[in-house]
Amino acid sequence: MQSITNQEQYQILIKGHLPESWSDWFDGVTLIPQPDGITVITGAFPDQAALFGLLWRIRDLGLPLISVHKTKEKNYE
Repeated sequence: MQSITNQEQYQILIKGHLPESWSDWFDGVTLIPQPDGITVITGAFPDQAALFGLLWRIRDLGLPLISVHKTKEKNYE
């Protein structure tokens, strides 16, 4: 039987630009730098612990958090 994993999709905005190469350090999320000095981080998280893990990394780097937004109800794999 195939397992189903609930994934919640989020968009996180931070002030400052991060290189795309850092996406692996952020657990494979997508980093999209914007012309206005904002980086958009998007990704699917299996649970709240995974989401908070990413937010703690952002905090540890001293990057100003602008917003966290759930963009999709569920992503089944």
